[in-house]
Amino acid sequence: MSGLVLKDVSKTFAGKLVVDKISFTLDQPGVYGLLGTNGAGKTTTIRMLLGIITKDSGEITWNSAPVDRKTVNFGYLPEERGVYPKVKIFDQLMYFAELKGMGKTAASTAIQKWAKRLKVEEYLNMPAEKLSKGNQQKIQFMTAVIHNPDLVVLDEPFSGLDPVNTDIIKNIIIDLVRHDKFIIMSAHQMATIEEFCTNILILNRGKTVLQGNLKDIKATYPANRLQLDTDQNIDQYLQSFEIENSKNNQYTLKINNEKSAHDLLQKLVSDNIQINKFEIMKPTLNDIFIEKVGAQNEIK
Repeated sequence: MSGLVLKDVSKTFAGKLVVDKISFTLDQPGVYGLLGTNGAGKTTTIRMLLGIITKDSGEITWNSAPVDRKTVNFGYLPEERGVYPKVKIFDQLMYFAELKGMGKTAASTAIQKWAKRLKVEEYLNMPAEKLSKGNQQKIQFMTAVIHNPDLVVLDEPFSGLDPVNTDIIKNIIIDLVRHDKFIIMSAHQMATIEEFCTNILILNRGKTVLQGNLKDIKATYPANRLQLDTDQNIDQYLQSFEIENSKNNQYTLKINNEKSAHDLLQKLVSDNIQINKFEIMKPTLNDIFIEKVGAQNEIK
């Protein structure tokens, strides 16, 4: 089978089972969401599939061959900062590119191309410590993709980025998928995972608690919210609803069933209330995550 396959992969540290028989498959290009609470085993799983640490048991293959540095050309953006503060950005990028097997000419061309795309050209001759947190993150992203890897693992790729730079990275990720890259993404922002990922896996204490196609998963849940946008205040109609959010006559209501939402719509229409938006919604990934791992856990 082409792509990445993990089958019954486990890892123990100091007698504690931190990853317990995890299995998943990336058999076509796209973005796969790997989620978990603090200490869930997410980073350990990433490091095993990249061959950074060894698994205790199970199988990890890339295009049907056991994963090692020779069989998979990967790029890795770790959550931790990995830039050298005193070294010029260009020299760091050249070092990492050569480490991945690029020649100086190809590496230099790639550095200029990616610097332009990420809007960091002016920083190439500066030491990393002179850069903002967001620009350091963009440099680290460059080190993950500069050598044109087949498999890219992005752990918190939007950390420290403002909306403009977040948009730049998002567009690059979309482009990587268009160019048949396999991407594993982990992020705090559940909305980001929903935006990119067709399939997800949620870990809790080393075990898989939910995995599969996100659209199919959400289809198994009843609707739990109603979004309304009206031209006037309708608080008087909402006394039997729990209002989750309300501003400028825009409402997010919690609902137990779709009938209550349709009954409300009927009342508003009969009273000639102008309705700009009426949307019955399935649970968000954040709702599902909290249900599966418990609200007491910090999302990570």
